[in-house]
Amino acid sequence: KAVAMASGAGRVLDNAGLFDDLPAAIGDCDYVFATTARGRELTKPVMTPERAMEYARALGAEGKRVGILFGPERAGLENEDLVQANAIITVPVNPEFPSLNLAQCVLLMGYEWGRQKPDVAPEVMNFARTEYAKAQEIEALAQHFEERLELAGFFFPPAKAPGMKVSLRNMWSRLPLTAAEVRTFHGMLRQIAFKLGEGGQRKAVGSAYPPITDTPEK
Repeated sequence: KAVAMASGAGRVLDNAGLFDDLPAAIGDCDYVFATTARGRELTKPVMTPERAMEYARALGAEGKRVGILFGPERAGLENEDLVQANAIITVPVNPEFPSLNLAQCVLLMGYEWGRQKPDVAPEVMNFARTEYAKAQEIEALAQHFEERLELAGFFFPPAKAPGMKVSLRNMWSRLPLTAAEVRTFHGMLRQIAFKLGEGGQRKAVGSAYPPITDTPEK
């Protein structure tokens, strides 16, 4: 069905990949946009499609990988998906009828991408030249912080823990951290754990951050 609907653009499907979850899908992206009509409920940059594609083109010109998240037809993206994006794309439409179907949204993003001029604002180019951390590095840092905070009893009461974790993930994805800054945060957490006398190997959580048994920083 997908091949038939592609109308001669089957080569696009040939290059498509299937992933088990969102972190795996965006793991190699340097910057991720999420499309939603609920953008102003989150403390993230909110852009029009035109402005977002201007950023995307600038990033691409510097060799950065950019991703755009589209939600399923029925309900769109969940908050758990939105918090993993760096910025929100919202179409300025009638607020009483804010939703677009999936095909319309993809078409609009593609149109704005195609009409962008190669010359972009200097501040956008400066942003693109910075070596920011990839999504998988931000995800590993978020997991590292969550584990440390879990051990410290931060997520209390338990009933509020899921919401607190969502807020933290939203914060991490919003901050334009460089790869060096992410490594610094990992080092800070390792050093704190060492000084507090936590012994042994940290339990595995499937993330890529270094074990706390590394030699502590002096």
